Amino acid sequence: MTSLFDPVALTRGPGLKNRFMLSPLTNLQSHADGTLSDDEYHWLTLRARGGFGATVTCASHVQAQGQGFPGQLGCWSDAHVPGLARLAAGIKAAGSAAYVQLHHAGMRSPQDLIRTQPVCPSDDQETGSRALTLAEIEQLREDFIAAAVRAEHAGFDGVELHGAHGYVLSQFMSSTYNRRDDRYGGSLENRCRLVYEIVAGIRTRCRPDFTLGIRVSPERFGLLLGEMREVVQGLMHDGRLDFIDLSLWDVFKEPNEDGYRSRPLVDWFTDLDRRDVKVGVAGRIMDAATARRCLEHGADFVTIGRAAILHHDFPARVRANPDFASMPLPVSVEHLRAEGLGPAFVGYMKTWKGFVAEA
Repeated sequence: MTSLFDPVALTRGPGLKNRFMLSPLTNLQSHADGTLSDDEYHWLTLRARGGFGATVTCASHVQAQGQGFPGQLGCWSDAHVPGLARLAAGIKAAGSAAYVQLHHAGMRSPQDLIRTQPVCPSDDQETGSRALTLAEIEQLREDFIAAAVRAEHAGFDGVELHGAHGYVLSQFMSSTYNRRDDRYGGSLENRCRLVYEIVAGIRTRCRPDFTLGIRVSPERFGLLLGEMREVVQGLMHDGRLDFIDLSLWDVFKEPNEDGYRSRPLVDWFTDLDRRDVKVGVAGRIMDAATARRCLEHGADFVTIGRAAILHHDFPARVRANPDFASMPLPVSVEHLRAEGLGPAFVGYMKTWKGFVAEA
């Protein structure tokens, strides 16, 4: 039986010293221009010191107009590189693999934040977003690749593409939001074309041992489970990715769609022919027993979100106590501050129903 503390060897890059990856979590802590803040540096490096095999930044936008939330860490300008370099060095010094998550919010970019009209694959009346031109898609592809090159120059071990949660890459993969009639729309192959082109570009322009992964959602956000099985299987067979990070919201829930409810959501992906691609899962992994159960269902590693907010050293606690479970909610502001969350992050967590105790 695989242990949570066995290393994970990846095709490229240093791999993970154990089976725990820090989830890329929105935290609102960096500066308005996208440069790294001391609070974001402290939050992330504390998790690296807490025993995570890999530490992933929050979603880091590759274009200024792709920003999704205030205080977002940027990767769209060379001005961001010094802060990214400091962050990479701090994470790696703690013995954790260091990854930047590359992101563009697309139609989910708040207009009052980006101060221009949001963009997405096709015009969207509900969000007031406009369709990207073909030239703008080509520029978007280039900006994802250029951001990966910046992350490499800053000293990161790799990057994760944010293809989940209804952001721009997810929007392209969705037949609901992508109604284009050019080479980036229509068939599933066309809707995935941008992802494949970004993957190919990063592989060409970054060093051979640069780790490359992608986070995907298998349902919601206009996505169909059957199609996402095809997408994930295709990416596994493509051979240019090192890992796929499945954001499931609840690893062991029943799928939403009729026809797929015969087994837990995780099982629809861990049975695929993954070849050399490692598979991580995220969603309500709040204790050691659930983390072990994920491995029993075929996951190679677990991606920890809420439990990592509550306990910066979640992996170390699981190592010390095989029955460890995260503390119950709600928790105090004082607890979150002691766990390395700055004021902006604490304020954000107060918007999560039932997470922070009322004063």
